[in-house]
Amino acid sequence: MNTKPISRRQFLKKSAQISLGLLGTASASGIYSHWVEPYWLEVKSIDITIPILPPTFDRFRIVHFSDLHLGVYSRPEALTELVQQIQQVSPDLICFTGDLLDHSVDYISEAVDFCSQLRAPFGQYAVLGNHDAFGTRRAVTKGLAQAGFHVLHNEHAVLKKDGKELYLAGVDDPWVGKADIQQALLHIPDKACTLLLAHEPDFADEYSDLPIDLQLSGHSHGGQVRLPLVGALYTPPHGSKYSSGLYQLPNSRLQVYTTRGIGVTRMPIRFNCRPELTVITLRSPIDS
Repeated sequence: MNTKPISRRQFLKKSAQISLGLLGTASASGIYSHWVEPYWLEVKSIDITIPILPPTFDRFRIVHFSDLHLGVYSRPEALTELVQQIQQVSPDLICFTGDLLDHSVDYISEAVDFCSQLRAPFGQYAVLGNHDAFGTRRAVTKGLAQAGFHVLHNEHAVLKKDGKELYLAGVDDPWVGKADIQQALLHIPDKACTLLLAHEPDFADEYSDLPIDLQLSGHSHGGQVRLPLVGALYTPPHGSKYSSGLYQLPNSRLQVYTTRGIGVTRMPIRFNCRPELTVITLRSPIDS
């Protein structure tokens, strides 16, 4: 087969076309990852079976969200859709697992206005994240409380339904805060069904021998940028092992669910890693 060589002019023309195509693709991807996907919320529903869940809490619905990072990159006006989605779910319980702000208290009023619109029959609970500890701890704690959220600083609450109990514990940020898991679990019976709110998911390895059934975490953002066959290009410290989704720790009763979070930080982009509002339905093994 004879192949006719192309001229220098044809080569340059073809090279220019390829370069322009690649440039256009990169430009389109940049626009999408900056202006589209960070605000394209996914409502992710998942059933989680807990072997010792009291049957009366079967189908108990939890809205779990994390990492708003209001400030440098996130737009407060994007919270309107989030409020609507949470209201549509009609959860029994609302849990927030930290990083309300991104280094600055300038957006605390918007955060309080948003959180004040969220209500559930069994309450609204939160823990602090590492960004909340960067000079905004007091403002975030006060703001969440003002908005009707119970901030769990190494403590727990007891949820009661039809005479049965479900325990909800929370620790201060395990990485840069002063987390005390033993204090958080103090006086909870070992055989009780216990959920834990902890910002960084990978600390689950340290909690795996404790009487905890489900840990809810955020922090990782799912990596923000995930490539096919590669996965996350970057995950923060203590957010790499359990970076997104549901995990069962080996030889432990502990399961971990890590949400991809709502906002962004470091880079104002998301790619193949949409912001996530998680709707968790607890299931008893009797009815699952």
